Amino acid sequence: MSDVELLAAYLEARRQFVEKKFARDTHRARLAWIRAKMFIGSSGGVTERNMAVDVSEEIARKGQELREMTRDLDLLKVDVDIIAIIIRTRGGPAPTGVQGEDATEGDPEREGP
Repeated sequence: MSDVELLAAYLEARRQFVEKKFARDTHRARLAWIRAKMFIGSSGGVTERNMAVDVSEEIARKGQELREMTRDLDLLKVDVDIIAIIIRTRGGPAPTGVQGEDATEGDPEREGP
């Protein structure tokens, strides 16, 4: 693969990564909004409200969709990283913008305490 093709592949993978990350973050925000709306709309104490939100089939389904989106985002991140490694090993300048950015950034389910 020529350097031009490699850079084009890098740019395309990077574009897809950013688009998927935006979609995942938007989906995450919508899910948080639905959880909050359901919590406020429920009756009872805090524990009963949290239980109602936790056992909601709709929220469970949307949570699964969010996990699948995160998995796809992780796979795209791997593609971007591999192409960046190849560019660096060929002696080209290291692509900027990806270092330090992680697909799990801001993901409370996957971050440590």
